[in-house]
Amino acid sequence: MTGTEQTPTPIRVLVVEDDPVAADAHVMYVGRVPGFVAVGKAHTGAEARRLLDRTPVDLLLLDLHLPDGHGLQLARSLRAAGYHADVIAVTSARDLTVVREGVSLGVVQYVLKPFTFATLRDRLVRYAEFRAAAGEASGQDEVDRALATLRAPGPAALPKGLSAPTLERVTETVREAPEGLTAAGAAEAVGISRITARRYLEHLVEAGRAERKPLYGQVGRPELVYRWVPGPARGR
Repeated sequence: MTGTEQTPTPIRVLVVEDDPVAADAHVMYVGRVPGFVAVGKAHTGAEARRLLDRTPVDLLLLDLHLPDGHGLQLARSLRAAGYHADVIAVTSARDLTVVREGVSLGVVQYVLKPFTFATLRDRLVRYAEFRAAAGEASGQDEVDRALATLRAPGPAALPKGLSAPTLERVTETVREAPEGLTAAGAAEAVGISRITARRYLEHLVEAGRAERKPLYGQVGRPELVYRWVPGPARGR
């Protein structure tokens, strides 16, 4: 680096998330991505507006389900008030009508819960590349390439032998069992073999979405019980 070069200004992110644990995790995730800095966190739409009044923000990491209204309502009111920060929506909802509505309100990416650090990092890096594009495009291809940077290449690859639909069913089964369940219990609930259920459960553990503990008190080796871990997944 020469003496005349300057370090790029980091992209300032405001985390808007009603769950305090998840909000802290999102702030930590943002801080781990070079070129980004979390400038604050808000647990409600009203708190987000107050922070925006006094803190310059480039990007909102916005949960769509807030205690004082829907996240898209907040995005709409911010646009009307003259705020121009882009939005990455964080949600467990899969309603494509909401996705389409968000496009007109500055939502540039959607991240579905639960997600890992790697997933959020990918979205942030792609957003930074899109934001860095400048100058006049030479043609349609260059415009298409600039827009394509916002699109993920596809769902994160699952380990060989695992399928997304079955993983979703196993995930819901674990989430709906607050006391936890064994591989045998998951297998019966989902309709798969015990060995297959264990593979999916171990994948959830590896992703930070579940924890396993031995169940004692029975003859022979203790059986493992899997419990859901609230909040966003932990990246490796």
